[in-house]
Amino acid sequence: MIKNKKKLLPKFKKNYNPKIGLVTLSTDLRLEKDFYSVCGGLPVDIFVNRIHNENPLNKENLKKMYSQLKPVTEKILPGEKINTIAYGCTSGTIAIGEKKVKKKIQSAKRGCYVSTPITSTIKAFKMMKIKKIALFTPYSKSLNKTILEYFKKKKIEVTSFVSFNLNSDSAIGKIDENYLYKVLINMDIKDADALFVSCTALPTMDVIDKVEKKKKINVLSSNQTLVWDCLRSVKLNLKLKNYGKLFKI
Repeated sequence: MIKNKKKLLPKFKKNYNPKIGLVTLSTDLRLEKDFYSVCGGLPVDIFVNRIHNENPLNKENLKKMYSQLKPVTEKILPGEKINTIAYGCTSGTIAIGEKKVKKKIQSAKRGCYVSTPITSTIKAFKMMKIKKIALFTPYSKSLNKTILEYFKKKKIEVTSFVSFNLNSDSAIGKIDENYLYKVLINMDIKDADALFVSCTALPTMDVIDKVEKKKKINVLSSNQTLVWDCLRSVKLNLKLKNYGKLFKI
């Protein structure tokens, strides 16, 4: 029998790092890694949940994620307040609609800031006064049509366009980054204000800086702008090396 029993009152922390919740595709091999790579060591905590995604990548399959957004978001620290939720799919946001994505996520985490790759990209374009872009995507022909129509509606002129024409998110995540670098530095950018690389599954973060230095042009990508916008949303307006001019402004 224990003779001496002592009851201690717990002492809880008063201050916590801001929280960013990331909803990333079940098939995505890259975005989660990029968030941890950039945010590691910063005073912010990242929490992730996966949303089911079906191949082939097309508008119809991407729209199926809409009904999952609320339950998937709710499972990121259930009952806890989260400062920002990022939905990690560029083409999915365009297919579903930015306003619908925001409303559905905020129905799960009321009052949170919502970011998406395309929302953050347009925000970066406005800040950097970018109106003409050279565009690279890995998407299929049908999905590329949707992306091009989106930029036209946003009055962003696409001066040149290159694509891998893939219809599998898993395949996109396996693209060799050195090969991607060679493709990007050979793109026609002479009439563009910037080069934009679309898709969170592509390994872009490690090549952005190198492409900018080689081509002497601003380079933005889905992952880069999404991380940038999320950090700014929690008041971390930091200048970071190796991730392009956007993080140096």
